[in-house]
Amino acid sequence: MSHDILVEHISKNAQLSKWELTEFCKHFQLKSIPKKTFLLEQGEVCTFEGFVVEGCFRIFTIDKKGNENTLYFATKDWWLMDIDSFMNRKPSDLNMQALEDSKVLLIRKIDKLALYESVPAVEKLFRVMSQKAIVAWQRRLIRNHSQTATERYQHFTSTYPNIVTKLTDKQIASYLGITHEFLSKIKKKTN
Repeated sequence: MSHDILVEHISKNAQLSKWELTEFCKHFQLKSIPKKTFLLEQGEVCTFEGFVVEGCFRIFTIDKKGNENTLYFATKDWWLMDIDSFMNRKPSDLNMQALEDSKVLLIRKIDKLALYESVPAVEKLFRVMSQKAIVAWQRRLIRNHSQTATERYQHFTSTYPNIVTKLTDKQIASYLGITHEFLSKIKKKTN
């Protein structure tokens, strides 16, 4: 059942045979993550790439002053990982925390590399997905530098209405790069 969501997602990005899809899915292990539990904490090495089956994760850093800075949220049908830590085996700068009871399919680096060998189309699939992720990051950077906080808030709430309902104002403010108090002012103006 949980692999069906992964198959549906993969099928949007690549044409794999039934055998290739089966081979792909068997390398992923399902893990349940209770609410508020960390899948990854700063300082640990990220040994997985994850696909969210249900629930919601917040991916964030904590700076030297203790402030949380949210990079993104991952909900059903989204990927999560620390690519730098995963690829270079270095301690992660990221925290990945479940905001609600969640399930994620995890693949280890060794299994991903084995898939590249056994199912060559998988390497192209991950390349295409990586390119889409880079485009999304680039668009977010452009918005952060060219839009007001109000415009960023409106974009976030209109683009991700299902995620907004799962978040606290503090988490949204952290994602937008503003204070909780400033978000309250924006919400009063826009409502």
